[in-house]
Amino acid sequence: MIQIENVSRRGFLKGIVGAGAFVLSARYLPENLLAAAEPSSAESMAAAALQPNVYLAIATDGTVYIIAHRAEMGSGNRTGLPMIVADELDADWNRVKVVQGGGDAKYGDQDTDGSHSVRSFFDTLRESGASGRLMLVRAAAQKWGVPEKECTTEPGVVMHKASGKKASYGELASAASKLPVPKREEFELKARTDWRYIGKPKPAYDLKNMCSGQALYGQDARLDGMLYASVMHPPVYGSSAKSVDDAAALKVAGVKQTAVIDTFKPPVGYQALGGVAVLADNTWAAFQAKKKLKVEWTKSEHSAWKSDAFRKELEATSLKPGKVVRENGNVDAEFKKGGKVVEAQYYAPMLAHASMEPPAALAVFKDGKVEAWAPSQNPQGAQEAIAAAVGLKKEDVTVNVTLLGGGFGRKSFPDFIVEAAVLSKKTGKPVKVVWSREDDIKFDSFHSVAAMYFKATLGADGKPTAWLQRSVFPPIASTFDPTEYADAGEIGLGFSDVPFALANHRAENGPAPAHTRIGWLRSVANIYHAFGIHSFVGELANAAGKDQVDYLLALLGPDRIIPKTELPKDYTNYDGDYTQYPIDVARFRRVVELAAEKSGWGKRKLGNGLGMGIAMHRSFLTYVATVVEAEVKDGQVKIHRVDSALDAGTIVNPLTVRQQFEGAATMGTSIALYGEITATNGVVDQSNFDSYQVARMNVAPRETNVHIVASEAPPAGIGEPGLPPFAPALYNAIFAATGKRLREMPLSKLGLA
Repeated sequence: MIQIENVSRRGFLKGIVGAGAFVLSARYLPENLLAAAEPSSAESMAAAALQPNVYLAIATDGTVYIIAHRAEMGSGNRTGLPMIVADELDADWNRVKVVQGGGDAKYGDQDTDGSHSVRSFFDTLRESGASGRLMLVRAAAQKWGVPEKECTTEPGVVMHKASGKKASYGELASAASKLPVPKREEFELKARTDWRYIGKPKPAYDLKNMCSGQALYGQDARLDGMLYASVMHPPVYGSSAKSVDDAAALKVAGVKQTAVIDTFKPPVGYQALGGVAVLADNTWAAFQAKKKLKVEWTKSEHSAWKSDAFRKELEATSLKPGKVVRENGNVDAEFKKGGKVVEAQYYAPMLAHASMEPPAALAVFKDGKVEAWAPSQNPQGAQEAIAAAVGLKKEDVTVNVTLLGGGFGRKSFPDFIVEAAVLSKKTGKPVKVVWSREDDIKFDSFHSVAAMYFKATLGADGKPTAWLQRSVFPPIASTFDPTEYADAGEIGLGFSDVPFALANHRAENGPAPAHTRIGWLRSVANIYHAFGIHSFVGELANAAGKDQVDYLLALLGPDRIIPKTELPKDYTNYDGDYTQYPIDVARFRRVVELAAEKSGWGKRKLGNGLGMGIAMHRSFLTYVATVVEAEVKDGQVKIHRVDSALDAGTIVNPLTVRQQFEGAATMGTSIALYGEITATNGVVDQSNFDSYQVARMNVAPRETNVHIVASEAPPAGIGEPGLPPFAPALYNAIFAATGKRLREMPLSKLGLA
């Protein structure tokens, strides 16, 4: 009988090297490529002599352990957050070991979304490092019998310059541990001019391990004796297994059993979707056996959902008055005066996350406790969901966070981790749940579809005398309350907070039901709101006969801080304090001017299918302007160049910023050209990259430039703000190239891709 074995990447490399499959000898491989992963640093951190707070520990050998309490999915958290602590500690970065924090309330909020990891913990982490530094300084001062004010630090060392004495952090750790942890008023944070790491580019902490195959992702988690599970989910959202014939599935070699996972009780929230699981001793057997299951499903209220018909419903709703979410002046009175009217409807389809690593999680239920290993963006949410599913207290659930092979918001939902825990309880063995790409796309927590309507009248100077806008979309709130058809939080994501100087302006939100699970996707509602608003700005510029950049700057009006009283009362401002993070028109103007300057706007000859477009947007408290240069030829869109200018306040790691904005340009290309999830009779039509395409190298932007505005403002978001202005900038470029205005995504549906 043929034996199928699950082999790790490292094991695969060992095997092919041993078999002589490499042409190069092993000595030419990267250092330690074939070595086993190092023992857990968490255990070493727990044994370290000095532990001034939950984020920091220092061992007697001088090793500095720093907790990364947020998930790493390519956004740089496991580098950026420790950099903040290390800077204030004055640590030697070469002696720093980063320890991933599992789900634990002691770390504070661990939900890695909303681009607020640095923003929310910048001061906290600085204080963490500074308090540790002061304890080491005090220990040294006591040891030498000198005033602590005479002691200074260099990376990893305390010095007394007057006497020439110095001691390493490792030498001082034990003595420092006997001192009380200083209160906040006892220490000062470093001056900005003294920062060693903050603001300086630093490669990812895990880069070497990622490149050598040693980094551990959710797919790499293993336990002896574990079973592999693949779940057949209900094809229609909300249905459940009525009857199961697993006879053929159980005949597949390696299959051990099947098990039913109950369908969630509305609202779905963080629960598992339900379905029938096949458990086997390898993933191949589980995948193949799942195909042989014969399941009869109950009918769901969403069985009649058809995306084309639903689109028409949303568009019809967008033409009707909705809930007023922001208003100044009198739009209706101004419209009655007549004048040049511009109207437009825009449509953005539902999107899937399609992370390179589909969901996977390992869990073991034993002795009334659960321990899980998973690529989770929200480990505390996972603890709660697992506890509820298996009947335990939250404190009896441990969630260990692995690296994420992409997340984009999908892995904030712990349903796949819940599946592993439920199946482990049912089988009495460790269970690793692995989703296929088809599972990932068909049963995602989708980014919402949206229909938008705009109307404006133009004055003699071409600027709007009245502006009306409506947005209609099933909100994320519907996932947690099915009766919720609108949500103030999402309407405040780039829609009710437009910064233009408009004498008469009204923003409205129309109701829309959800027929599937709606979740967070990188930059959330900002994707479609930026697309609609800044495509419409492009239309108005054309109607007024103005240059796009000049018109955009004119719309902004004079530099000013927009008073909070002009915004909706329930405006969340991305949970940022408005006194710290107001909407500042001057910062908008700066990024627009910088992007235009760097892109060569107005300085190059265009035409013959070549055009440039611009869009700006503020999301997650960061100001961004993007210029796209694109060519349309023979039904193909080629993106030659992208220039993004951003003002995100204080930057921790500029290298990460550039990477995030370069990645946003590629992801924006995927969404603008291909992104669309549709459904027929409640069943999602797409299932893999043949039907849900992403940008490949031949269509990705050929050149992407990122221009960072130097700023001492408080830190803002980085991971998401680069995405929203990309699509409208591209669509404005296509109009400049062809003279044809396109108002829906994706371009492939319009014959351009």
